[in-house]
Amino acid sequence: MSTSTAKHLISGSAAEALAAHYLQQQHLKLLEKNFRCPYGEIDLIMQDGKTLVFIEVRMRSSASFGGAAMSVTPSKQEKLRRSAQRYLQIHGEQACRFDVVLMQTIDVNAVEWLKNAF
Repeated sequence: MSTSTAKHLISGSAAEALAAHYLQQQHLKLLEKNFRCPYGEIDLIMQDGKTLVFIEVRMRSSASFGGAAMSVTPSKQEKLRRSAQRYLQIHGEQACRFDVVLMQTIDVNAVEWLKNAF
């Protein structure tokens, strides 16, 4: 593994941990991290009242190429939808939504939470 790849994985993991902490402070309950299935991965799965929330965490230190928000492409959204369908098949159908947490640095003040992002 290259140094840049290892650095990327560490910063991605730190971003997910910060997002989980931030959302728990907003009264969401963490159910699962890094749910993997053949269709892809969901960074965080949380409960917001009676609603199941599938959360994509994106960190981009630069706004080049559209920044973090633009990195949640239609293709990525479809992978998340299919992965969420798989999760619901395993754990039971319930009301759900897709949120995105964006940040440019590992800083709680830099967190932008987009509810019902897609």
